[in-house]
Amino acid sequence: MTEEQRSPTGKPMVEATPMDVIHIRIGSFALVFCFAVLVLSLVGRIWVLTGIIVLIMAAIGLYMLGAVRRQKRLGGGPRSRG
Repeated sequence: MTEEQRSPTGKPMVEATPMDVIHIRIGSFALVFCFAVLVLSLVGRIWVLTGIIVLIMAAIGLYMLGAVRRQKRLGGGPRSRG
């Protein structure tokens, strides 16, 4: 484990790029929206839309996984390898 770093003003410093944080937050919002559309498409038995939404959710999940892995690679967190 690595120690948490602090700035000269005493604020915790995080070893993550702002873009990775933005990608994770927007991705999580998109997943919630997609889940709602998925439930509605299942209830309405719109199978084509269900398939499209599942593919979109998988793509968003993989994209978010990549952003999380980039954060871990930078180090600074408890599960970092740095």
